[in-house]
Amino acid sequence: MHELAVAQALVEQVEGVIRAHQAQRATLIRVRIGPLAGVVPDLLASAFPLAAAGHAMEHAALELVDAPITVRCQTCDAETEAAINRLVCGACGDWHTQIVSGDELLLESVELETTPSLTPES
Repeated sequence: MHELAVAQALVEQVEGVIRAHQAQRATLIRVRIGPLAGVVPDLLASAFPLAAAGHAMEHAALELVDAPITVRCQTCDAETEAAINRLVCGACGDWHTQIVSGDELLLESVELETTPSLTPES
């Protein structure tokens, strides 16, 4: 399952965030996935608990955010939403377009749990 490898890479990335912020654990992990990313969100959600087991984010909630497909027309320069099987300009209908978004798989944010630093009382 390709999504298990993606989940393992996500765990490594989140571990780096946890270390960088000297946190105890992650409580919420938000990932932005476009329909052209080549990842099935439901399978990633199923694989994540397996990959996260025994790590500092094993009890974190995984929130998957859908990224719409957006294209920029090379003819009229409009930026419009498109369908997965119809990457044409929504303004003029031309098929000479570039994908602006919808192919991403991004770690958007991580909520961390930290221990408050102890300061001496006066």
